[in-house]
Amino acid sequence: MLSLSNAFNRQDMEDFQKKIKNFLNIKSNFELSSEPKIDGISASLRYEDGKLVYGLSRGDGIFGEDITENLLTIKEIPKYLKNAPKVIEIRGEVYIGKKDFEQFREKFANPRNAAGGSLRQKDSNETKKIPLKFFAYGIGDMLPKNFKTQSDLLAEIKKWKFPVNSLCQKISSIDEIETNHAKIETLRGNLNYDVDGIVYKVNNLNFQDRLGSTSNSPRWAIAYKFSSVK
Repeated sequence: MLSLSNAFNRQDMEDFQKKIKNFLNIKSNFELSSEPKIDGISASLRYEDGKLVYGLSRGDGIFGEDITENLLTIKEIPKYLKNAPKVIEIRGEVYIGKKDFEQFREKFANPRNAAGGSLRQKDSNETKKIPLKFFAYGIGDMLPKNFKTQSDLLAEIKKWKFPVNSLCQKISSIDEIETNHAKIETLRGNLNYDVDGIVYKVNNLNFQDRLGSTSNSPRWAIAYKFSSVK
């Protein structure tokens, strides 16, 4: 699970689009999947023949910690997927809502800290006492691969009863990116979860495969950060 490159302004996003066009040798605009960047703890859930077999933390990006028992305490995470591929890894973000965090404020510094500490508990019965939530945002391994776009994938993930953020949408032009960024930055103070930016992913999964990754981050995605804390 690689980390994402960051963008901080319109020029950074224009450069991101330009690099992708140059790499793919295309001139026309391409669709992006816009997804709020939840400030939580990343996790990967592996399902085989529809059954959840284990769940891992991001760890160092290559090796993650087995946190299966703690993830199983999250009611929003399905234990079984109906009509799923033979093998699929669902990736997402574990978080605690701002309102729920109020009762743990004396124990944890912030909601992200609360989510991370809860997932590292050795006793899952203790984790069960924390109202953790989950947003799914993508996949790792999948056999067979039968999706064409990120937005199609998110729609199917939602059918499997995973929570998918309602603010996700398809976007193409730089003006749409800027409008969407300003809109969600304005909304963020009223959301019941922490958001520190927007992740933009090339929507075409074939393009994603062609773009690949550097040693540190995928070429097909970027996190457009917000300018200030709300």
